[in-house]
Amino acid sequence: MNKKPFFSTVKDHSVSGETFKLIQNSKHGYLETSPQPSKESLPRYYKSEDYISHTDSQRNLFEKAYHWVRELALKNKISLINSFNLESKNLLDIGCGTGDFLLAAKRNGWAVFGVEPNEQARLIANSKTTNSVFETEKLSTFKEASFDVITLWHVLEHLPQLEDQITNFKKLLKPNGFLVIAVPNYKSYDARHYKEFWAAYDVPRHLWHFNRTSVSSLFSKIKMQVVKIKLMWFDAFYVSLLSEKYKTGKMNIVKGIYIGALSNFKALVTKEASSLIYVIKNI
Repeated sequence: MNKKPFFSTVKDHSVSGETFKLIQNSKHGYLETSPQPSKESLPRYYKSEDYISHTDSQRNLFEKAYHWVRELALKNKISLINSFNLESKNLLDIGCGTGDFLLAAKRNGWAVFGVEPNEQARLIANSKTTNSVFETEKLSTFKEASFDVITLWHVLEHLPQLEDQITNFKKLLKPNGFLVIAVPNYKSYDARHYKEFWAAYDVPRHLWHFNRTSVSSLFSKIKMQVVKIKLMWFDAFYVSLLSEKYKTGKMNIVKGIYIGALSNFKALVTKEASSLIYVIKNI
Protein backbone atom coordinates (compact mmCIF):
# COMPACT_ATOMS: atom_id res chain seq x y z
CA MET A 1 0.00 0.00 0.00
CA ASN A 2 3.08 2.27 -0.27
CA LYS A 3 3.00 3.10 3.42
CA LYS A 4 5.56 3.09 6.20
CA PRO A 5 5.55 4.30 9.85
CA PHE A 6 6.46 7.95 10.52
CA PHE A 7 5.98 8.71 14.22
CA SER A 8 5.10 6.00 16.68
CA THR A 9 2.19 7.93 18.22
CA VAL A 10 0.67 11.41 18.21
CA LYS A 11 -1.90 12.42 20.82
CA ASP A 12 -5.18 14.27 20.38
CA HIS A 13 -4.46 16.97 22.96
CA SER A 14 -7.57 19.09 22.49
CA VAL A 15 -10.56 16.72 22.69
CA SER A 16 -10.26 12.99 23.25
CA GLY A 17 -6.76 12.32 24.61
CA GLU A 18 -6.53 9.34 22.24
CA THR A 19 -3.35 8.46 20.34
CA PHE A 20 -2.89 7.89 16.62
CA LYS A 21 -0.09 6.93 14.25
CA LEU A 22 1.18 8.91 11.28
CA ILE A 23 1.82 6.70 8.26
CA GLN A 24 3.81 8.00 5.29
CA ASN A 25 2.65 7.41 1.73
CA SER A 26 5.82 6.59 -0.21
CA LYS A 27 4.28 7.53 -3.57
CA HIS A 28 3.38 11.15 -2.75
CA GLY A 29 5.04 11.75 0.63
CA TYR A 30 2.06 12.96 2.62
CA LEU A 31 1.34 11.52 6.06
CA GLU A 32 -1.92 9.80 6.94
CA THR A 33 -3.50 9.71 10.39
CA SER A 34 -4.11 6.11 11.40
CA PRO A 35 -6.58 4.82 12.27
CA GLN A 36 -8.90 7.35 10.68
CA PRO A 37 -12.23 7.89 12.46
CA SER A 38 -15.33 6.65 10.67
CA LYS A 39 -17.70 9.15 9.09
CA GLU A 40 -20.08 8.56 11.99
CA SER A 41 -17.51 9.06 14.76
CA LEU A 42 -15.52 11.97 13.27
CA PRO A 43 -17.93 14.76 14.38
CA ARG A 44 -17.36 14.01 18.07
CA TYR A 45 -13.70 15.01 17.70
CA TYR A 46 -14.84 18.52 16.79
CA LYS A 47 -17.01 18.93 19.89
CA SER A 48 -14.95 21.51 21.70
CA GLU A 49 -15.72 25.10 22.65
CA ASP A 50 -12.10 25.80 21.79
CA TYR A 51 -12.55 24.94 18.10
CA ILE A 52 -12.08 28.55 17.21
CA SER A 53 -12.88 28.53 13.47
CA HIS A 54 -16.48 27.55 14.21
CA THR A 55 -17.26 30.60 16.32
CA ASP A 56 -16.92 34.38 16.30
CA SER A 57 -16.38 34.47 20.06
CA GLN A 58 -13.60 36.54 21.60
CA ARG A 59 -13.66 35.29 25.18
CA ASN A 60 -10.02 35.82 26.05
CA LEU A 61 -6.78 37.43 24.89
CA PHE A 62 -5.82 34.37 22.84
CA GLU A 63 -9.09 34.41 20.88
CA LYS A 64 -8.92 38.19 20.43
CA ALA A 65 -5.42 37.84 19.00
CA TYR A 66 -6.63 35.06 16.71
CA HIS A 67 -9.39 37.25 15.27
CA TRP A 68 -7.07 40.24 14.89
CA VAL A 69 -4.63 38.10 12.91
CA ARG A 70 -7.54 36.68 10.89
CA GLU A 71 -8.48 40.17 9.77
CA LEU A 72 -4.95 40.79 8.49
CA ALA A 73 -4.93 37.39 6.79
CA LEU A 74 -8.24 38.17 5.08
CA LYS A 75 -6.73 41.18 3.34
CA ASN A 76 -3.86 39.04 2.07
CA LYS A 77 -6.22 36.33 0.83
CA ILE A 78 -8.37 38.82 -1.08
CA SER A 79 -5.27 40.41 -2.56
CA LEU A 80 -4.12 36.98 -3.73
CA ILE A 81 -7.34 35.96 -5.52
CA ASN A 82 -7.73 39.44 -7.03
CA SER A 83 -4.24 39.12 -8.52
CA PHE A 84 -5.41 36.34 -10.86
CA ASN A 85 -7.06 38.91 -13.19
CA LEU A 86 -9.80 36.56 -14.31
CA GLU A 87 -12.54 37.48 -16.80
CA SER A 88 -15.23 36.16 -14.43
CA LYS A 89 -15.14 35.91 -10.65
CA ASN A 90 -17.01 32.84 -9.43
CA LEU A 91 -15.63 31.64 -6.11
CA LEU A 92 -16.25 28.49 -4.06
CA ASP A 93 -14.80 28.31 -0.54
CA ILE A 94 -14.69 24.81 0.92
CA GLY A 95 -14.98 24.70 4.72
CA CYS A 96 -15.80 28.39 4.90
CA GLY A 97 -16.30 28.47 8.68
CA THR A 98 -18.18 31.57 9.78
CA GLY A 99 -17.95 33.17 6.33
CA ASP A 100 -15.60 36.12 6.82
CA PHE A 101 -13.53 35.33 3.73
CA LEU A 102 -16.68 34.96 1.60
CA LEU A 103 -18.02 38.27 2.87
CA ALA A 104 -14.75 40.02 2.04
CA ALA A 105 -14.68 38.43 -1.42
CA LYS A 106 -18.28 39.43 -2.06
CA ARG A 107 -17.42 43.03 -1.21
CA ASN A 108 -14.64 42.77 -3.80
CA GLY A 109 -17.00 41.81 -6.61
CA TRP A 110 -16.87 38.02 -6.40
CA ALA A 111 -19.93 35.81 -6.81
CA VAL A 112 -19.50 33.63 -3.74
CA PHE A 113 -20.57 30.17 -2.66
CA GLY A 114 -19.42 28.25 0.39
CA VAL A 115 -19.59 24.76 1.85
CA GLU A 116 -19.49 24.25 5.61
CA PRO A 117 -20.45 21.03 7.46
CA ASN A 118 -20.73 22.60 10.91
CA GLU A 119 -24.30 23.83 11.44
CA GLN A 120 -23.44 26.59 13.92
CA ALA A 121 -20.71 28.02 11.67
CA ARG A 122 -22.94 27.68 8.59
CA LEU A 123 -25.73 29.71 10.22
CA ILE A 124 -23.28 32.50 11.05
CA ALA A 125 -21.83 32.41 7.52
CA ASN A 126 -25.26 32.60 5.90
CA SER A 127 -26.16 35.65 7.99
CA LYS A 128 -23.16 37.39 6.39
CA THR A 129 -23.49 36.17 2.80
CA THR A 130 -27.26 36.15 2.14
CA ASN A 131 -27.58 32.36 2.28
CA SER A 132 -24.68 31.46 -0.03
CA VAL A 133 -23.34 28.67 2.20
CA PHE A 134 -24.46 25.05 1.99
CA GLU A 135 -23.94 21.64 3.53
CA THR A 136 -21.21 19.44 2.06
CA GLU A 137 -23.72 17.38 0.07
CA LYS A 138 -24.40 20.44 -2.11
CA LEU A 139 -21.05 19.93 -3.87
CA SER A 140 -22.51 17.10 -5.95
CA THR A 141 -25.16 19.44 -7.42
CA PHE A 142 -22.75 21.99 -8.90
CA LYS A 143 -22.10 21.64 -12.62
CA GLU A 144 -18.61 20.88 -13.91
CA ALA A 145 -16.45 23.92 -14.73
CA SER A 146 -18.59 26.20 -12.53
CA PHE A 147 -15.86 28.12 -10.71
CA ASP A 148 -12.89 30.31 -11.55
CA VAL A 149 -11.37 29.87 -8.10
CA ILE A 150 -11.84 27.26 -5.38
CA THR A 151 -10.26 27.92 -1.99
CA LEU A 152 -9.53 25.68 0.97
CA TRP A 153 -8.05 27.61 3.90
CA HIS A 154 -6.74 24.93 6.27
CA VAL A 155 -9.42 22.52 5.11
CA LEU A 156 -7.83 19.95 2.78
CA GLU A 157 -6.21 18.20 5.73
CA HIS A 158 -9.68 17.59 7.20
CA LEU A 159 -11.31 15.96 4.18
CA PRO A 160 -11.72 12.17 3.94
CA GLN A 161 -10.99 10.33 0.66
CA LEU A 162 -8.26 12.81 -0.27
CA GLU A 163 -7.57 11.83 -3.86
CA ASP A 164 -11.26 11.60 -4.75
CA GLN A 165 -11.79 15.05 -3.30
CA ILE A 166 -9.09 16.77 -5.33
CA THR A 167 -10.30 15.07 -8.51
CA ASN A 168 -13.75 16.53 -7.83
CA PHE A 169 -12.29 20.01 -7.29
CA LYS A 170 -10.58 19.79 -10.67
CA LYS A 171 -13.92 18.98 -12.32
CA LEU A 172 -15.59 21.96 -10.66
CA LEU A 173 -12.87 24.35 -11.84
CA LYS A 174 -12.98 26.04 -15.21
CA PRO A 175 -10.04 25.44 -17.58
CA ASN A 176 -7.13 27.59 -16.35
CA GLY A 177 -8.96 28.15 -13.07
CA PHE A 178 -7.12 28.21 -9.76
CA LEU A 179 -7.28 26.03 -6.68
CA VAL A 180 -5.86 27.77 -3.61
CA ILE A 181 -5.07 25.64 -0.57
CA ALA A 182 -3.46 26.51 2.75
CA VAL A 183 -2.13 23.61 4.81
CA PRO A 184 0.37 23.05 7.64
CA ASN A 185 3.88 22.07 6.58
CA TYR A 186 5.42 19.20 8.54
CA LYS A 187 8.89 20.15 7.22
CA SER A 188 8.85 23.49 9.05
CA TYR A 189 11.24 24.24 11.89
CA ASP A 190 8.45 24.41 14.50
CA ALA A 191 7.20 20.98 13.38
CA ARG A 192 10.68 19.50 13.71
CA HIS A 193 11.22 21.23 17.07
CA TYR A 194 7.98 20.08 18.72
CA LYS A 195 7.84 16.66 17.01
CA GLU A 196 4.84 14.67 18.29
CA PHE A 197 3.68 17.71 20.30
CA TRP A 198 3.35 19.89 17.17
CA ALA A 199 -0.17 21.30 17.40
CA ALA A 200 -0.70 21.37 13.63
CA TYR A 201 -0.80 17.57 13.51
CA ASP A 202 -4.15 18.02 15.31
CA VAL A 203 -5.08 14.34 15.05
CA PRO A 204 -7.56 12.96 14.22
CA ARG A 205 -9.24 16.09 12.82
CA HIS A 206 -6.29 16.41 10.44
CA LEU A 207 -6.44 13.25 8.39
CA TRP A 208 -3.51 14.20 6.13
CA HIS A 209 -0.25 16.09 6.62
CA PHE A 210 1.64 17.74 3.76
CA ASN A 211 4.94 19.17 2.62
CA ARG A 212 5.92 20.92 -0.64
CA THR A 213 6.87 17.73 -2.46
CA SER A 214 3.72 15.86 -1.52
CA VAL A 215 1.40 18.64 -2.70
CA SER A 216 3.15 18.99 -6.07
CA SER A 217 3.16 15.22 -6.57
CA LEU A 218 -0.46 14.79 -5.58
CA PHE A 219 -1.79 17.43 -7.95
CA SER A 220 0.49 16.73 -10.90
CA LYS A 221 -1.13 13.31 -11.01
CA ILE A 222 -4.39 14.94 -12.11
CA LYS A 223 -2.76 17.49 -14.43
CA MET A 224 -2.80 20.43 -12.05
CA GLN A 225 0.34 22.50 -11.51
CA VAL A 226 1.60 24.36 -8.44
CA VAL A 227 2.43 27.81 -9.86
CA LYS A 228 3.07 29.71 -6.64
CA ILE A 229 3.78 28.98 -2.98
CA LYS A 230 3.30 31.67 -0.34
CA LEU A 231 4.51 31.52 3.26
CA MET A 232 2.04 32.09 6.11
CA TRP A 233 3.97 33.97 8.78
CA PHE A 234 1.42 34.20 11.59
CA ASP A 235 0.75 30.46 11.78
CA ALA A 236 4.14 29.74 13.33
CA PHE A 237 3.24 31.79 16.41
CA TYR A 238 -0.25 30.36 16.85
CA VAL A 239 0.96 26.77 16.37
CA SER A 240 4.03 27.20 18.58
CA LEU A 241 1.98 28.64 21.45
CA LEU A 242 -0.37 25.65 21.34
CA SER A 243 2.53 23.21 20.91
CA GLU A 244 4.26 24.66 23.96
CA LYS A 245 1.08 24.09 25.96
CA TYR A 246 0.79 20.49 24.75
CA LYS A 247 4.45 19.80 25.50
CA THR A 248 4.76 21.46 28.92
CA GLY A 249 1.18 21.61 30.17
CA LYS A 250 1.12 25.42 30.35
CA MET A 251 0.87 28.37 27.98
CA ASN A 252 4.48 29.58 27.89
CA ILE A 253 3.91 32.70 25.83
CA VAL A 254 7.54 33.84 25.70
CA LYS A 255 8.87 30.43 24.63
CA GLY A 256 6.07 29.94 22.08
CA ILE A 257 6.65 33.32 20.48
CA TYR A 258 10.40 32.69 20.42
CA ILE A 259 10.04 29.34 18.61
CA GLY A 260 7.50 30.87 16.21
CA ALA A 261 9.86 33.73 15.42
CA LEU A 262 12.79 31.35 15.01
CA SER A 263 10.75 29.18 12.66
CA ASN A 264 9.89 32.21 10.53
CA PHE A 265 13.51 33.38 10.52
CA LYS A 266 14.68 30.00 9.26
CA ALA A 267 11.89 29.99 6.67
CA LEU A 268 13.38 33.12 5.10
CA VAL A 269 16.11 30.81 3.82
CA THR A 270 14.48 27.38 3.64
CA LYS A 271 10.98 28.59 2.55
CA GLU A 272 9.62 25.93 4.93
CA ALA A 273 7.14 28.01 6.91
CA SER A 274 4.77 26.52 9.48
CA SER A 275 1.96 26.73 6.92
CA LEU A 276 2.05 27.30 3.17
CA ILE A 277 -0.43 28.57 0.60
CA TYR A 278 -0.33 26.70 -2.71
CA VAL A 279 -1.74 28.30 -5.87
CA ILE A 280 -2.53 25.42 -8.21
CA LYS A 281 -3.61 25.92 -11.84
CA ASN A 282 -5.98 23.67 -13.70
CA ILE A 283 -3.98 22.91 -16.87
